[in-house]
Amino acid sequence: MRKIGILGGGQLGRMLLQAAANYPVETYVLENDAECPAAHLCHHFTKGDITRYDDVYNFGKNLDALTIEIENVNIDALEQLEKEGKRIFPKPQVLRIICNKVRQKQYYADYNIPTSEFVVTQNLEELRQHVHLLPAVHKLGQGGYDGRGVQIIENESDIEKGFDAESVLEKKVAIEKEIALMVAVANDGKITMYPPVEMVFDDVLNLLSYQLCPAELSQEVYFKAEATALTTVKNFQSAGLFAVEMFVTPSGDVLVNETAPRVHNSGHHTIEAHYSSQFDMLWRIMLDYPLGCTDAIMPSLMQNILGAEGHSGEAHYEGLEEMLKLENAFFHIYGKKNTKPGRKMGHVTIISKEKADLLHKANKIKHNLSVVAKTPHE
Repeated sequence: MRKIGILGGGQLGRMLLQAAANYPVETYVLENDAECPAAHLCHHFTKGDITRYDDVYNFGKNLDALTIEIENVNIDALEQLEKEGKRIFPKPQVLRIICNKVRQKQYYADYNIPTSEFVVTQNLEELRQHVHLLPAVHKLGQGGYDGRGVQIIENESDIEKGFDAESVLEKKVAIEKEIALMVAVANDGKITMYPPVEMVFDDVLNLLSYQLCPAELSQEVYFKAEATALTTVKNFQSAGLFAVEMFVTPSGDVLVNETAPRVHNSGHHTIEAHYSSQFDMLWRIMLDYPLGCTDAIMPSLMQNILGAEGHSGEAHYEGLEEMLKLENAFFHIYGKKNTKPGRKMGHVTIISKEKADLLHKANKIKHNLSVVAKTPHE
C-alpha cells in the first residue's frame, strides 16, 4: 500500500479520493477545515495549514508521494521533501512557475508558447505607463484564484482599479472560443491527452458556467491546440496532470491563457463521459500504472452548481429532487455545509449524442436548481 497525501481538502480532493477507492493506496489529507469536503473520505486526516512550512513538511515526511488540489501551498517544504526522496506531483519547480502569474507568463515567452501580448507592472504608477496596451486584463502576480485578483482595465479611467503590486497586464484579444485541454504525463515520460472542451464563462462572476466536450473546432485549430498544450506541458519536465486553458481567436490562432498543474474544473465531465476520468488518471500516474484511456464514451456538458445570489449560510438545494429525474444527468454535490454567492457547491455532467439535448437539460437545471441558505424557521 503506497501512502499518498493530498494538500487541500476541497471538492477536487474529494473526487480524487472517490477514485482512490479503486486502488491499493492509503490516503492522507492536510487541510485547516476538519469539515471540508474531503475530510471524511480519506484514511487519515490532518488538520493543518497547507501554506505553512512545518505543517506541510511534517505531513509529508512519512509518505511516499504528495499531490495538490490548489497551487497555493508551501513550495519550500515540498522542495525539501523532494530532496529527501519523496515524489511530488507535479514537481515543486512547476509549482514555482505556475503559482505566480508573472513567472507563468514569462515561461510561455521563454519557450515561444503563443500567448497574448503582456508587460509586467510592479505598481499602479507603472500601469499608467502602458495605456497603449489597453483594453487589457490586469492579473495579480501572487494570490489570485477563481476570478479574484483579476481586473479588466478598459481605458485610462479604469487604471485605479488595477493592482498596486507585481502583476501582469495582458492585452485583450478577440476571442471566438475558450477551450481547455487536459494532458497526462507518466513518470516514464509517456503522454496522453483528453479531447479539448469548450468553456462558457459567467461574465459577472468570472467563473466557468458550463462546458461542452468535444469542443467544435476545425481540424487545423484542433491540431494547433494539441501541439500548443503539448509544448506547454513537455517543457515542465514533470509527471502529473495538467489543464491548459487556451483562447481561440477569430483568425484561428490558439493562445495559452493559463495552466493548472492538477485535476481541474474543466475535467470534471470525465468522471462519467470518459473511460478514464482525470481523477483516475492522476492515481495511475502516482502509482506508476499505465495511463488510462482518454476517449469519450459520449459527448457531454458539465455545468457548475453555484451558490445563489443573495444567499449566505447553511446550504439547501432547492429543486434537486426534481432535477434528479432527468435522464443521463449525473449530480455531484460537494458536501459544503455553507453556501455563499458564486461558491462552487457541486456540478452536474449530462451525456447525450445530441448537442440540443445537452443544452436543453443544462438550461432546465440552471433555472430549476438553486443553492440557497436555509432560513432560521425552516
